[in-house]
Amino acid sequence: MNISTAEDPIEHDLPGVTQIQANSDIGLTFASILRAFLRQDPDDPARRGDPRQGNRIIQSVEAALTGHLVFTTLHTNNAAAAFTRLNEMGIEPFLVSSSTVGVIAQRLARRLCQACKEEIRGRARHLRVFSAWTPGTKIFRGRGCNECGGRGVRGRIGIYEVMRMNPTLRHMVGTGKRAEEIAEAVAQRRHDRPEELTRRFSCARV
Repeated sequence: MNISTAEDPIEHDLPGVTQIQANSDIGLTFASILRAFLRQDPDDPARRGDPRQGNRIIQSVEAALTGHLVFTTLHTNNAAAAFTRLNEMGIEPFLVSSSTVGVIAQRLARRLCQACKEEIRGRARHLRVFSAWTPGTKIFRGRGCNECGGRGVRGRIGIYEVMRMNPTLRHMVGTGKRAEEIAEAVAQRRHDRPEELTRRFSCARV
């Protein structure tokens, strides 16, 4: 598999991946790197970093429309807001709808200390927050110990919201619906299929 990345800076060395350090001083821009990638028949031309300049994201969208799998990052509050962000950067809604496969939003949560976590009985307020959980679900809290300095938490864990595109979402994005409407439609789908919500919060149970 031919995987190529354009990064500024390169933060981690990835074995088996072609990593290019962008350098605008010598003309080695993200745009020129991406054009070179597409001539090499890559399986995954991955772009890292927030493409703040319009021409960068436009070329990424064009690459995606030609059948290449392109990864990029955006600074947004949630998955649905990614479409608004792309529109603000000059990408037409119908192009966003056609080129997007899915969006993953990441949040880092404090992780319970593994040395002092203890099981507690789930209360009504817990069940109201996590509506997909049922009475009897195991819930843990950090008691506090020397390992965590008495805080009950130590380190962080990722919680991810995964939004996969489907015909309904493509229509909403293509017609320029607001991020709030898209998020509401996705939330309704999760309500109709609660097993998806359970998977969403699975990593928070640790």
